Amino acid sequence: MSEQVKIPPGYALVWSGQFEYMERAEERLRIVVPATLLLIFLLLYFNFGNLSSPLVVMLSIPFGLIGGIWLVYWYGFNLSVAVVVGFIALAGVAAEIGILVLTFIDQAVAEARHQRTIRGDAGCLTKGELMVAVLQGTAERVRPIAMTATAIIAGLLPILWGTGTGSEVMQRIAAPMVGGMVSVTVLCMLVLPVIYGLVLQFKERFYSSGTVVEAEELLKNSEA
Repeated sequence: MSEQVKIPPGYALVWSGQFEYMERAEERLRIVVPATLLLIFLLLYFNFGNLSSPLVVMLSIPFGLIGGIWLVYWYGFNLSVAVVVGFIALAGVAAEIGILVLTFIDQAVAEARHQRTIRGDAGCLTKGELMVAVLQGTAERVRPIAMTATAIIAGLLPILWGTGTGSEVMQRIAAPMVGGMVSVTVLCMLVLPVIYGLVLQFKERFYSSGTVVEAEELLKNSEA
């Protein structure tokens, strides 16, 4: 532009107004978004006390991005500060749904271990027992999670369809959340339990192999 416009001596062209605001906001978001994801992961780690469960829960965030990105594209919204704010809010809700699913699966697995102990059957859970526990834990959360997602979507739809003052900004915040709530609810009920079931199987195999090695060492020490 400076090459096409003749500027009198002593004058200069600088970007200002809405463009300057967007540039500053994008610079802040480059810090806020990674910091938000890191904070969510740390809170999950402190809650579960291990690395595998938080990593599985973090998968719920991409599940939400699928529906959120699709609805933003369908409405023709460009990536803006409002859209990013909607995705940040969606990340928190998606992580909460993932926590609910994994928590009740862990409770079902603990109950399966307790029942196995009562029967006097020592050792690790079988693959079938783990899958039954995963299904039971997931089934207990289907209705509450569906009700939560329905309530959130019902509250956001009037904002998404609103036409009043400031609706342009509010629509861009609501769109990622509405689309993301649909996809994260479905995928957290179908895909997340399967992934966590595979993680639990790996843990059981590792625990079983460690138990066998420990038993062999005890046997050698007793023979010596």
